Amino acid sequence: MQKIPLIRYILLTVLLTMITQAQAAIKSINDFTEQMNHFPGYFAFFYDTDNGKVYVKVDKLEQPFLLQQSLPYGVGSNDIGLDRGQLGKTYLAQFERFGNKVMLRAVNTYYRANTRNKAEQQSIKEAFASSVLAGFTVVAQNDDALLIDYTPYLLSDVHGVSRRIKATQQGHFNLDTHRSAVYIKRSKAFMKNTELEAVLTFTGSEPGHYLRQVSADPYAFTVHMHHSLIALPDDNYKPRAFHPQSGYWSIEHKDYAASLDESMLVRYIPRHRLAKKDPSLPVSEPVEPIVYYLDPGVPEPIRTALLEGAEWWDDAFTAAGYKNAFLVKELPDNADPMDIRYNVIQWVHRATRGWSYGSSVIDPRTGEIIKGHVTLGSLRVRQDILIAEALAAPYLEGSETAKRLQAMALDRIRQLSAHEIGHTLGIAHNFAASVADRASVMDYPHPLLSFNEQGQLDVSRGYASGMGVWDSQVIKYGYSDFTHQDESQQLAAILADNKAKGLEFISDQDARAKGGAHPTAHLWDNGSSPSDELMRILDVRQQALASFGINNIKTGTALSQLEEMLVPLYLFHRYQVEAVVKLIAGVHYEYEVRDGSVPKGTQVVSKQSQQAAVTALLATLKAENLVLPETVLALIPPKAYGESKTRESIVGRTGLTLDAMALPEVAAQHSLSLLLNSQRLNRLAQQQARSSAFFSLDELLAQLYKQVFLTKANNGDMLDKVKQRVQLLTAKQFADLVASDTLAPEVQAQLHYYLLKLSKEYQQSSLLSSVSVGESAFKQYLADHIKQFLKTGQWPANFKVLPIPPGSPI
Repeated sequence: MQKIPLIRYILLTVLLTMITQAQAAIKSINDFTEQMNHFPGYFAFFYDTDNGKVYVKVDKLEQPFLLQQSLPYGVGSNDIGLDRGQLGKTYLAQFERFGNKVMLRAVNTYYRANTRNKAEQQSIKEAFASSVLAGFTVVAQNDDALLIDYTPYLLSDVHGVSRRIKATQQGHFNLDTHRSAVYIKRSKAFMKNTELEAVLTFTGSEPGHYLRQVSADPYAFTVHMHHSLIALPDDNYKPRAFHPQSGYWSIEHKDYAASLDESMLVRYIPRHRLAKKDPSLPVSEPVEPIVYYLDPGVPEPIRTALLEGAEWWDDAFTAAGYKNAFLVKELPDNADPMDIRYNVIQWVHRATRGWSYGSSVIDPRTGEIIKGHVTLGSLRVRQDILIAEALAAPYLEGSETAKRLQAMALDRIRQLSAHEIGHTLGIAHNFAASVADRASVMDYPHPLLSFNEQGQLDVSRGYASGMGVWDSQVIKYGYSDFTHQDESQQLAAILADNKAKGLEFISDQDARAKGGAHPTAHLWDNGSSPSDELMRILDVRQQALASFGINNIKTGTALSQLEEMLVPLYLFHRYQVEAVVKLIAGVHYEYEVRDGSVPKGTQVVSKQSQQAAVTALLATLKAENLVLPETVLALIPPKAYGESKTRESIVGRTGLTLDAMALPEVAAQHSLSLLLNSQRLNRLAQQQARSSAFFSLDELLAQLYKQVFLTKANNGDMLDKVKQRVQLLTAKQFADLVASDTLAPEVQAQLHYYLLKLSKEYQQSSLLSSVSVGESAFKQYLADHIKQFLKTGQWPANFKVLPIPPGSPI
């Protein structure tokens, strides 16, 4: 027998001793957690009160689950965008063991191979990167489970708070773990989900204005972070095919196992699971209803309005063949709004008014909505009241309660509640609904207001009530039970019925004013004829401006607060301008697919409609419609002691006093920038080349030039000053476009021609003896600016257009 050398024997003994000690160091889970609080559930966890750590029991290795991260406590600034209740990313994740480590891997769900061929599936995994979100050390184990210290990951910036602070230029902040801890009050485990929460503090330097505005100490702000570990739903859910005319968002993935005659793109609509108890009945109760829970912190009468608006959706589900399929309740006292089991409507406060939105936790494999989460900004209702007060001048005595105006604002809250819930049901915006008698809550509504014969503001039609016909059709597509029917045929029949009803669906990318071309899809508009509605709104605005004054505010209110009330009144037409401008060089089209019918294709908006749009837009540039009444200018003083300018105030060039030219300038610039959008002008030039039957670029520029530059002066009054300001803005807009690389060269040539023409004409007319000194000086000034631009390619930098006050959300 061969003897082991002494040195090798000693080394082997030491190694065996080390292995034995290491094995002995790994305690059983029961022994390790003996003094800890135990929370049994989907992923059981233990909380050590002595060191403030949370340990998760991993008994499901390499078994996918959903990981959802969210922000229960926010920052409170719309501009920063870190709101209370904000949902973060949803991952398909799994725990994997590597020796004494456990990795939390996020699976790449976009690239797939929908096949039973394991090797083909494996090739996709190896081709596209997954992401290891966190690594853990095993601290205890049993035969069937591992215990990991989840605390470091829970106390990390998974929501990207510090990145958001940096992106919004609010300073340089990092997570301070010494001021962060597990929040055990909202850490719970249930049969199919485990909820963990932490208090996180971020410290840093150079905090920006928005952060200073909302934090107790701008150098250290604290939020909460929430993790939801969710069991995957069963396989009984059937995904429903996406169609571009369906009115739904799409959940997309790429299938590399698709046959060569099929598209690799697979698209489903996101939707909640819903099925009839008895699919053979035309109307049946659901197997399980969709239930939404309202934030108990909402005050009356807003609470009732939110409930009523939310309940509208049950009417749509009734039209789809259900009974009591959509329910709304108040969130129980002991319930956590971030708990994945609750669809929640949250009333969220911010320092300034801001957006509301509807988000969802969605199974990325199938599109099934697991949780709907609505965020409603609490200041929106006050903005509606402010707009109505500005128009109505309701306080004749100074102490009245404007119940009519509050009722209108509550109508808006009902609509807003329904709108955002619609998003959490999987439904997209439909910005073409307003032209069809406000056919959907999924449009952005502008208040439909007018004055009656007695001169009182009529708010009775301010906002529509209840589901629109489009909403019912969308629910039919997404939620009808086709158990005993051919689903593809039934879905096609619903889309055909939409066309038969004259319903259009045009969503976000086609509805924006800058560059947008669709003539019926607009935000914050009304009426089947955008041009007629703009002229009507201008009349309403002029009536309201004529009576604007002391009756717009209550007794005890500083007169200087009239400034912030004046802004939404003066700019009451701003969104209808955005609607009208899209008719110019506009194109009718649908989200068509090849389906056997004759395609409609694209149709240029008629010359008559485009001309009507130009006429309406030019009206917004007339000095008579821009100049502020003297009664308004004489009434509004600088800010009272104790008050200060806000973002809602007017930015001007006259110091503390109200700048009479500021609002005319921003309103004119708003119209000009939209009318002279480079993409719009390029399309218009092409339309002109295609057919003389279309409205032309020549016609637009000739009409604009005539109205703006070929006008007679009065006596150097405010009308003259406003005309000159519009002339300067128009000339500068021409020059900016000529210098832009986004404008087609043939369009640049025409604008260059008008600049040269204007420079010569103004140079000559400035020398006429019949021209006043003020007018002569301005014409010489503008001519010199144009000459410098034509020579150097640079417009003089001694003038910067004032910023328009905040608009959306109105």
